[in-house]
Amino acid sequence: MWVDTHCHLDAGEFGARSPAVADEAAQAGVRAIVIPAIARVNFDTVGRLARQVGNAVYALGIHPLYVPTAQEADLQVLREAIASALEDPLFVGIGEIGLDFFVPALKEAPLREKQEFFFAEQLKLARDFQLPVLLHVRRSQDIILKHLRRIRVPGGIAHAFNGSDQQARTFVELGLHLGFGGAMTFPRSLQIRRLAAELPLSSIVLETDAPDISPAWRHPDINTPDQIPRIGEVLAELRQMPLHEIAAATTANAQAALPRLAHAGLGL
Repeated sequence: MWVDTHCHLDAGEFGARSPAVADEAAQAGVRAIVIPAIARVNFDTVGRLARQVGNAVYALGIHPLYVPTAQEADLQVLREAIASALEDPLFVGIGEIGLDFFVPALKEAPLREKQEFFFAEQLKLARDFQLPVLLHVRRSQDIILKHLRRIRVPGGIAHAFNGSDQQARTFVELGLHLGFGGAMTFPRSLQIRRLAAELPLSSIVLETDAPDISPAWRHPDINTPDQIPRIGEVLAELRQMPLHEIAAATTANAQAALPRLAHAGLGL
């Protein structure tokens, strides 16, 4: 069995097909799909969708790309939503949160400072509630690590990891797992593929980021969570390991990164 640790199953690209997309993933052996929120507007949506399908869980957070339109009051709404969700076995963590310095406007003041403020405040929520985080780390690994050293959280996942070997090992030292997905399937992604092959297997989880970051065989079409087993095949090839061992290890790693998965009733 497999776990997709990052999938925006509620995205508009899926429309009314979200339940069918989840079912197709289940038929492919994907036992759990983690649906992160992106903004206040979809806090309720991700939880409702996770409860609607039979193989999903969810996280709550404000994505850095949505910070420009977020209000500081949204952080209080998030705190209240987290407190309410603690009773829901399908709620697994805080996310998607982080920093994005790829988009030029987000690198400059005042949005850079606003991003860091929202990120730090959400790390404090994760610390206060003792919940893992789903991190967006695009072109921002070192600043993310600076915040993680200051505000210690109980683990989580640096999703779509694309940093250096030193950065990867620092995330792991801080208790984080690293998410690998579609980018790993492209032969030209030399650094990502090297990391996937050489990092301790215990640090790696699989993800799609569907509908984004399609694997090589799907590009440029949208991505779907049923691609996880085939993405796992690429990881197995890179590490020269049997596929069943990759499935077992990455599923166990997902449970280590997101401990509430074990109580979600998905048969993991």
